[in-house]
Amino acid sequence: VIPAIELRGHSVAIAYCSDSGSDEAAGVSRRLPRFRFTQDQSTDTLAGIRRWAPDVCFAQNMRDLDIEAALGRIAPIVKFMHGYFGTCVSGQKMHGFPGSAVCDRTFGLACAALFFPRRCGQASPSALVSGWRWAVKQQSQFDRYAAIVVASDHMRREFTRHGCPPSRVHVNELFPTNIDEARPSPVPAESTVVFMGRMTSLKGGDVLIRAARRAAERLGQAVSITMIGDGPRKSEWEALAHRLKVAAFFTGWINGDARWTHVRNASVVALPSRWPEPFGLVGLEAGALGVPAVAVSTGGISQWLTDGVNGVAIPPPADERTFGDALARVLGDRAQLAALRAGAYRVATSKTVTDHVDRLDQLFQAVATS
Repeated sequence: VIPAIELRGHSVAIAYCSDSGSDEAAGVSRRLPRFRFTQDQSTDTLAGIRRWAPDVCFAQNMRDLDIEAALGRIAPIVKFMHGYFGTCVSGQKMHGFPGSAVCDRTFGLACAALFFPRRCGQASPSALVSGWRWAVKQQSQFDRYAAIVVASDHMRREFTRHGCPPSRVHVNELFPTNIDEARPSPVPAESTVVFMGRMTSLKGGDVLIRAARRAAERLGQAVSITMIGDGPRKSEWEALAHRLKVAAFFTGWINGDARWTHVRNASVVALPSRWPEPFGLVGLEAGALGVPAVAVSTGGISQWLTDGVNGVAIPPPADERTFGDALARVLGDRAQLAALRAGAYRVATSKTVTDHVDRLDQLFQAVATS
């Protein structure tokens, strides 16, 4: 995005915080002016930004809301809400009890009361208190943003129903970040499903493993899974696959060409998410390689997934029966799979960084001149 903004004649600097202590902006071009916030240098950093004199601050995933508020006193803030910031205590927007279910509650006191009974997040008082305080603080800053950007109509509805004026919440769809790798690919000879993401209970990897076994039983042939990523549920999912005798290959976290090779060789990409994905970018990234999605149609998934065009949309909630049956249908029909692969490539490559930045540019210009 940054080079595309610069091509339009804008000057760009990067200001960032680092919880880990490492330089998390190392991948951004060194030629850009950069301002790093540390615990003991925030005042000096803000002074440097003030001297640089931005017309707009484009905020993304900044955890320290005090710093963000200070930036807002230098220039108007456009905030990209990548998640449920200020609309959920845990940010997961789902219940874990009595079963996994998407939560459509408006954030309020009842959320604190239900946090433990409904297993809405980490089961610790400190998680509840810190999550509650941060969400309240974030929500209190909604009115201070010149504009809010979200990636899907679903997320726009989420923030407008939490009090954000509709005129200030703008949908700007994401685009496949692997567009340089984009090209259609033929249907693989064997049935392979790829999962790509952080291995947490939100992502439903256990649902996929059980669904793969059901699909294999219905098809009368093996269905293998490639699990790309890492996270707290990885060992649990490995054990489940071993116990159910599902052929699952866990790659760990990989980047670049190796990752896309695994995806390109798959029949479909699976998004068995339990939570309402704000967008589900991995589906578009797989689509750019000609790989359609089998996904639970929740949250922002419908922004890019059309059932029967570029994949299969499964009504929530996810379970091994519905997901397994969907896998069996698409893997058992090579003609349909070929059509979906063509559709996945067509849809994914229609969403470009140029269009994304054109929309940002218009918004930045409007904010800077208002």
